[in-house]
Amino acid sequence: MLREIVLDTETTGTDHAKGDRIIEIGCVELLNHIPTGKSYHVYINPERPVSAGALAVHGLSDEFLADKPVFAAVVDEFHEFIRDARLVIHNAAFDIGFINAEFARTGHPAINLSDVVDTLIMARRKHPGAANNLDALCSRYGIDNSKRTKHGALLDAEILAEVYIELIGGRQVGFDLSAKPVKGNGPVLRTDSATPREAKPRPMISRLTDAERAAHAAFVDQLGPNSLWRGYIGEASPEASS
Repeated sequence: MLREIVLDTETTGTDHAKGDRIIEIGCVELLNHIPTGKSYHVYINPERPVSAGALAVHGLSDEFLADKPVFAAVVDEFHEFIRDARLVIHNAAFDIGFINAEFARTGHPAINLSDVVDTLIMARRKHPGAANNLDALCSRYGIDNSKRTKHGALLDAEILAEVYIELIGGRQVGFDLSAKPVKGNGPVLRTDSATPREAKPRPMISRLTDAERAAHAAFVDQLGPNSLWRGYIGEASPEASS
């Protein structure tokens, strides 16, 4: 069984190498690409100020984070939740860089970036030349992101889980007719398809010649009036129609 964790973080800034820290983690669990309803979410006191640019993105102020646990206090719980799962992250290099910087402080093993599914790379391959940020992908796939007035790790992870499933082809991977994900409630089959189909098949045009029809009718006449062959070519024999 494939276990995946769709993950997002919010941070004090954009550069962990200069001391920026994680302030929020949001995770959603998938089993075989279906949300299980299990999630992990925590706010973290970064022990340093939030930059003005980051505050404008996520709205998490120093005052709000002041009474939250530090990363060292939650790292074991977080590490246990993601352990043995494949991580799915949008722009994975950013989040993994921050997570590994935090893990280095607490003595936990680093995550290998090559083991992470990066949905930004997937989207760029599937939609080259198009905008592939999370909002653009939601618009492209008809995913409701109306609650995303600011970035939030758990909400973004939930939305990314839906985007990821669309990127891999929907619930039935590789089929046009797929299941649309619903948070926590399993799949709801979608009845639309990328290729419109006719409601009824077109009848095939008969290729029988008049001579072949006459020969068949003569053969059926020899079998009697109740023969099942009488309607085989869609016409009654002369005896039945008289």
